[in-house]
Amino acid sequence: MSWLTDIARPEIANLKSYEHAAWEPQLERLHANELPWRALGDNSEAGLNRYPEPQPRELISRLASLYDVAPQSVLAGRGSDEMIDLLVRVYCRAGKDAVALCPPTFGMYSVSAHIQGAQVICVPLRADQGFSLDESALLDRCAAGVKLVFLCSPNNPTGNLLSEEAILHILARLAGRALLVIDEAYIEFARAPSLVRHIEPFPQLVILRTLSKAYGLAGARCGALLAHPEIVTLLRKVIPPYAIPQLTVEAALRLLQEPQLALVKDRIERLRAERDRVSEALRASPAATRVWPSDANFILVEFADPDLALAAAREARLLIRDVRKQPGLGQALRISIGTPEQNSRLLEALT
Repeated sequence: MSWLTDIARPEIANLKSYEHAAWEPQLERLHANELPWRALGDNSEAGLNRYPEPQPRELISRLASLYDVAPQSVLAGRGSDEMIDLLVRVYCRAGKDAVALCPPTFGMYSVSAHIQGAQVICVPLRADQGFSLDESALLDRCAAGVKLVFLCSPNNPTGNLLSEEAILHILARLAGRALLVIDEAYIEFARAPSLVRHIEPFPQLVILRTLSKAYGLAGARCGALLAHPEIVTLLRKVIPPYAIPQLTVEAALRLLQEPQLALVKDRIERLRAERDRVSEALRASPAATRVWPSDANFILVEFADPDLALAAAREARLLIRDVRKQPGLGQALRISIGTPEQNSRLLEALT
């Protein structure tokens, strides 16, 4: 064990994992208290009357190949939300430890921290510099009690990639005392590589990926945490033994092969083109006062009258996200890029 385990909650480090029913598919199962018959309408491959394989080996292998890491560096779960929760529960002692984050950003980081009773330290992004990181302020606030630093890149809801140089600088300074968690839920929509290649030289780096966005499996709930195997081993002590439903496993395995992967690439390109079209149209509209650049599948737009824009979208039978409660976003709405028809309908309503 290394400092990666030493900074975790000691009760988790010393925890003996739950021993689930042995997984030996070559034998018939009379050891897991399952019903021997399928339910009516069960068309799954394995049968929903059987528990799914814990951390399914084939799924882990496919995800490892997709994200270019070793299988022992992959933990699969129900989207990034579960991974965020696991990290906070494993590394933060209630009332003693803290997480740091940079708002405006994804709300689940602070929610998970508050549920665990961890302190939340906020270091706002610099809106006057394109929502860039304030490296010095962030490092100054990362005192001894900070165990996790959450960054989202491309960031939600601002849409911008964070500086790789800044991230690497922060990583180096956190060595031996905290993990840096980079949420790359939207990285497929950016024209930039994942930071996963830095996991080997920086064992304190954790990457979150998901099949919910670019791969179109939001309803299946499947995400992956990519990290040093020692971190994965710790989290596996806490994740439920049958975390991923069988239907999710089967859907993910079907998706992670050709020709589905080719279709994903084509749809990403189409979405990027639509993102550019919608952004340009809104920049020319008097209704919008600012359209922020985006590397995600959404755009952040400031409106002269956000309430009027929300009402206009609803009149066109479309929902867009009100993010005005977040720091520095008093006039802003977040617009997900839809189909060309949906985007045109929205532009007509807003302009």
